[in-house]
Amino acid sequence: MLTKKVKSRVYLISLILVSISIALFFILRSLNNNILYFKTPSDIKLEKTVNYNKIRIGGMVKKNSLKIDSEEIEFTVTDFKNELIVSYRGTVPNLFSEGKGVVAEGVLSDKNFFIADRILAKHDEEYMPPELKDLLKDNVK
Repeated sequence: MLTKKVKSRVYLISLILVSISIALFFILRSLNNNILYFKTPSDIKLEKTVNYNKIRIGGMVKKNSLKIDSEEIEFTVTDFKNELIVSYRGTVPNLFSEGKGVVAEGVLSDKNFFIADRILAKHDEEYMPPELKDLLKDNVK
């Protein structure tokens, strides 16, 4: 037989565990709704159906594929196996150029055409902030 004090502790611990579980459920559910999956043109070509949900695509901007008119920018993203045409209306980042890495957020209109609502230019993989470079240089001495 459990004493009154032990029963109240068991109830309190149970209540805390249930509360934590419910909070964790809602946090994970919220995070899952905000996750944008990153795909390459090859990943998209392998899919049997077109996913019209918002996704991120990434790869390299193919050389000589950039077409700019007054309202729209069109370019081809490649992973050197497959390609995907991207259409974008808006201001492109300063680092955006042909032959460089890019990540685009948006939706597929079909297997070969992507409508972007956001463009992220990728930094060079050797990029390092000057402060960090100086700090590392000092540590090597």
